[in-house]
Amino acid sequence: MKDLHLICNAHIDPVWLWDMEEGISAAISTFRMAAVFCEEYDGLVFNHNEVVVYKWIEEMEPELFTRIQELVRKGKWHIMGGWYLQPDCNMPGGESFIRQMETGREYFREKFGKQPTTAINFDPFGHSRGLVQLMAKAGFDSYLFCRPGQGDCPLPADDFIWVGFDGSEIMAHRADTYGTLMGEAGKKVEEWMDAQKRKPEEKQPLAGCMLWGVGNHGGGPSRVDLEELKALKERTGEWNLIHSTPEAYFAQRREAAKAAGREEPRVERDLNSWAVGCYTSQIRVKQKHREAEGTLSAVEKMLSQAALRGLLPYPEKELKEAQEALLFSEFHDILPGSSIQSVEEASLQMLDHGLEILNYWKRRAFFALLSGEKKAEEGEYPILIYNPHPYPVEDIFSCDFQLANQNWSESYSLPVISRDGQILESQVEKEACNMNLDWRKRVSFHAVLEPSGMNRFSARITMVDKKPGNPAYLEEEHIKEACCYSNDRIRVRINPETGLLDSYEVDGEEYLREGSGALVVMKTDCDPWGMNRHSYREELGRFRLMGKEEGSRYSGTSNERHGSAGCLIPSVRIVEDGPVKRVVEAVMEYGHSQACIRYILPARGTKLRVEIRVNWAEKGAFLKWEIPAVLKEAIPFAETAYGVMEHRSDGEEKVFHRWCGFFDKNKKRALTVINQGNYGVDFMEGAMRISLLHSAVYSAHPIGDRPLLVQDRFLPYIDQGERSFAFEINGGDSEERREFVTREAVVFQEKPMAVPAFPSGEGEKGKPVILVDNPAVVLGAFRKGMANDCYLLRLYESSGKKQTAIVSLPALGLELPVAMGACEVKTLRLAADGSRLEECGIFGE
Repeated sequence: MKDLHLICNAHIDPVWLWDMEEGISAAISTFRMAAVFCEEYDGLVFNHNEVVVYKWIEEMEPELFTRIQELVRKGKWHIMGGWYLQPDCNMPGGESFIRQMETGREYFREKFGKQPTTAINFDPFGHSRGLVQLMAKAGFDSYLFCRPGQGDCPLPADDFIWVGFDGSEIMAHRADTYGTLMGEAGKKVEEWMDAQKRKPEEKQPLAGCMLWGVGNHGGGPSRVDLEELKALKERTGEWNLIHSTPEAYFAQRREAAKAAGREEPRVERDLNSWAVGCYTSQIRVKQKHREAEGTLSAVEKMLSQAALRGLLPYPEKELKEAQEALLFSEFHDILPGSSIQSVEEASLQMLDHGLEILNYWKRRAFFALLSGEKKAEEGEYPILIYNPHPYPVEDIFSCDFQLANQNWSESYSLPVISRDGQILESQVEKEACNMNLDWRKRVSFHAVLEPSGMNRFSARITMVDKKPGNPAYLEEEHIKEACCYSNDRIRVRINPETGLLDSYEVDGEEYLREGSGALVVMKTDCDPWGMNRHSYREELGRFRLMGKEEGSRYSGTSNERHGSAGCLIPSVRIVEDGPVKRVVEAVMEYGHSQACIRYILPARGTKLRVEIRVNWAEKGAFLKWEIPAVLKEAIPFAETAYGVMEHRSDGEEKVFHRWCGFFDKNKKRALTVINQGNYGVDFMEGAMRISLLHSAVYSAHPIGDRPLLVQDRFLPYIDQGERSFAFEINGGDSEERREFVTREAVVFQEKPMAVPAFPSGEGEKGKPVILVDNPAVVLGAFRKGMANDCYLLRLYESSGKKQTAIVSLPALGLELPVAMGACEVKTLRLAADGSRLEECGIFGE
């Protein structure tokens, strides 16, 4: 007789169709009744995971928490999964997944003395392949999940070996669902047993696993279900029904497979896709989440460098609070945008709380790291930029600063930027404020920042007759000429009749087709999940260039006092021009919506930056940004959690992280696009369409043939109003692009901090704290460890090839060569006193 492991649990969404207060209430009542049943029924084991729910019990009902601790000690309550919560398993970065596991492990070790070895994520809508390596290195040997099902994600079997990018392996099991309806647990068990009879003997499981318990809003075991399962156990002779745990199931399955000589199928892919609309719904939460991930990483790097130089203490408690705000926002109904509107607003508030903590400590770190910088000289406006990255960063940097005095004369105060006495190419641009007075300054300049340290630039004022550069717009007869731009490596042509990109050449090679960069409006069915689809390909229309009058009205110039018609300007215009960059602006419209697209064209290098501001008023529509490349036969690749996925050009919606692109191995060319908070994309016939907005209705869940929406009142739709996006396009050699694009994406997300500051002149300027010499080996994290008095350095091989990197800590006199396998994540431990650097486990052990 084989064992059927009955995993009693209660799926509790902290928020979803309800706010947190109701989620807390459901958790308390569920845990209270589960404790009663565990104490009453011999053999029953209740399983639950998620730190956040246990913390609620600990804070709100401490007596119940004490009872649970005793039940855990007796083996009647099982700490399952052991993560902070069940996050979305596609969109968080690799480091976020590590923090989910690390925070859970520390809490459950401290409170219960337990460390689960089976990770569980029942409810998320898909699973990144990057999880495998991270779970294996975190001490998990198995994974239990539900979605997506066989229709959306065909697998050779529900029991399989899941293989990661680096070759790591864990056992996995896909369950059909995480729970049962009240009073139907016995019925589900009988249906499961009947289904096994219909399978060929070689495909029948060696050990069974079934999840039961009322879930979705708590509930767990019920008396009627417990009695029915007890009776069923006594009358069935085919399967031995046992109340069990995930770990017990996987242990028996492993032993049975070994004894039977059966090899389980291997799955070397991500587990997707289902609910593809969730890659885009509620874009504000997604962008704020990406911002919080990047800010946390950058602040930790700056604080670690400052603390190791003895400039300030490392604020572990404060950063933990900010980190928990980030981790909660990754919950699988928050980050995917499938919750109600009040949850969306509360989540933004929580992320802002975390960001406020992080930005406070970012400022503290920056001003501490000014140590050793000399005082400003007479007439000098110092601009200090801290580069937290372990390699030089070359880019265009901008900074606003205030003149000592307002200039009321007819001449103009022109900033001149220098570094160590050498004049740099720079240009003055419109400052952030709109005060028509020569007082505030914004200056942009091209520079290469030294790694892991403070970089100093000096602005000095020269008086000139008038402000240099072109006016806010050009005469129409000159626009066509001005929309063709080139430097020593690129040639860009913007069509003045459409406002779109007609050409982007790099080193004489064309990468884009005419009409690139279009804003394309697609049809959606108002379901934020997109449960019954895999793509958004039905086109409703495209944004078109506005006429002069409409464009001027949208731009706000027609409100100025220039006669009754106001000031009318072309809808494609040059708004900044100088020796560092040219900025071309185009305004467009579709239906009730408008958009402003800015192209930032550099005087050096190959990076083309695009900024899009959309005033979106379409309901039941999906907005994409289309980039048709000339590389029609190239292979699509996209970043995921500490990994890179190869995709098919099939038009289906894919989930990705900071970059995607086409790689043509035959012609050795690649085109990559870095984004700022987008997660959905499709590839087809050499075009990538990055998803910007999904205006569905909040939590509109398809249920059979029932109408999706009520039709008798106003309904709020997701993402109405103004939203902003930023991208960086780059073309070049395919091997070079693969080697550098992840590092460039890190810098795009974690920008060096620029401040007009006046140092005290005190202290000593230190050497760089950390250097990494290989561009394909990315520093994923540099932070204080939770488990030990140490710092953790996370390295990730991003190119898919074996690499060796030299990690140097010049300020501490340490150096370590590190061998990296393809796509490998490796952790280094730095002693808190800076005395030694060595390889270690993922949590620093």
